[in-house]
Amino acid sequence: MFAYIKGVFAEKTPTSVVVETNGIGYELHISLQTYARIENLPEGKLWTHLYIKDDSHLLYGFYHTDERDVFRLLITVSGIGTNTARLILSAMTSAETKNAILAEDESAFKRIKGIGAKTAKRIIIDLKDKVLKDDRVDVPSMVPASGGNVRMEAMSALLALGFHRSEVQKVLNKLQGEQVDTTEELIKRSLKALSRG
Repeated sequence: MFAYIKGVFAEKTPTSVVVETNGIGYELHISLQTYARIENLPEGKLWTHLYIKDDSHLLYGFYHTDERDVFRLLITVSGIGTNTARLILSAMTSAETKNAILAEDESAFKRIKGIGAKTAKRIIIDLKDKVLKDDRVDVPSMVPASGGNVRMEAMSALLALGFHRSEVQKVLNKLQGEQVDTTEELIKRSLKALSRG
């Protein structure tokens, strides 16, 4: 219904913001991730998600569309409501959330209030393929910045060689903890792993 709202940030708290536009104040529920980006801004644009319940209509606001996309993925998981999704995105950035899903890091989710082992596992099982299929997944954001260029170049090379994005991402995630100094070395290790798989 609403794609985004642009206006003056009339009121701000770590969990909500009132955006005034054309004389109307819209209350948006936000994560700490978004609050950190708008805390010192007098005005701006927030991407929105309208959540309709029997007794209320709630607007959620996001500084980046990527955060909104991850939010929308999270609330498709059984047992994850809008508040829990917002908690996840307050504890981790969008990139960290996707990385935790791809790395099958249950502990990252279990650290969040209200998420136990079963729910953490369900998030990973339900969303891993969806995250892998998303061509908008930003490869450098899923790894430490120091290895970003090497990984990005290796990814491009492997895709050019005809490997599928999902296969390449799985292998690069497995090799993430290893000390690799050059793109060439990472490509060689990746090719070895891909040929075994």
